[in-house]
Amino acid sequence: MVVCTGAYQAFLIHLRAHMWCQTSLESRCLGATVIPLIVSSDKTQLTLFGGKMAYPVYMTIGNIPKDICRKPSQHTQILIAYIPTDKLEFIDIKAARRHAVANLFHSCLQHVLGLIALYGETGIAMVSGDGVWRCCHPIFACFVGDYPKQALVTCTYQGHCPKCLVPPDQLGEPGSFPPWDYDKAIEMYSLAGGNVHPFHAACHKAGLKPVFHPFWETFPLADIFLSITPDILHQLLQGVMKHLISWLTSPLAFGPAKINARCRSIPPNHHIRLFSKGITTLSCVSGKEHKSICHILIGLVTDLPLPHGQLSIRVLRSVRALLDFLFLAQF
Repeated sequence: MVVCTGAYQAFLIHLRAHMWCQTSLESRCLGATVIPLIVSSDKTQLTLFGGKMAYPVYMTIGNIPKDICRKPSQHTQILIAYIPTDKLEFIDIKAARRHAVANLFHSCLQHVLGLIALYGETGIAMVSGDGVWRCCHPIFACFVGDYPKQALVTCTYQGHCPKCLVPPDQLGEPGSFPPWDYDKAIEMYSLAGGNVHPFHAACHKAGLKPVFHPFWETFPLADIFLSITPDILHQLLQGVMKHLISWLTSPLAFGPAKINARCRSIPPNHHIRLFSKGITTLSCVSGKEHKSICHILIGLVTDLPLPHGQLSIRVLRSVRALLDFLFLAQF
């Protein structure tokens, strides 16, 4: 639901937001250095027996080069907290239970990330990798998570886009929609400390959850709706690409036998993964395996005949367009 709004447009919005943030800090404090904080979380099972689960919260910064940040051996992702996943089943009313679960999540994150609001505004002296002391301003920049976590963090309802005001029945259709107004959301959540009924009425009118002071409310130079990133794994690899692969291997297209035969005929190569048994026999395909399939997918279907003597040029154009979208969207 995030990718459908335009990956390139989202990239430009992030770029303009980062440039505005740097310029705004430079006008207040000469020589300020922005440290974009990237926070990620996903529900994880902690024990094999008993089903104990929690939300591990990881953090990294955007100043680390990509060739270092993407290597797990460099330990650039740091575990900073575990957030409970209690269902609060002792609360009988379902609506109150859902509100309590959301409030618990935001309260825990506010406790963990609360110092960002202070040092993001005033700055803190830190030494960089080249040994130079700089006045660093840690700014909450991105939250990485799947769609349920995006809805939980942005206080939007399930089925709605966490970035723009597109109606739920128009998701995926062409056209652009205005983004969520962050200033109005902050003004609305400032009513949480007063009377409950006006606050709930304002949240209902705005289409946001009545969360008691979200964790991002006090962050300077931040916009939670711009901070949501596309979910590459679930939306692209296990979403668009999974449907593309199932379409190409269906009997209406090339069929599994032809695709698997092409996989077995690929010569050994150090830069690609070989699927000696084909790709249709795989079960529970991971994101890494989907990436490996995408590397060879255009070569698997080139010059393959379609049923009933149809030309495959339109199929090749569609595959190439979707693969181009996959790689461009990840920028």
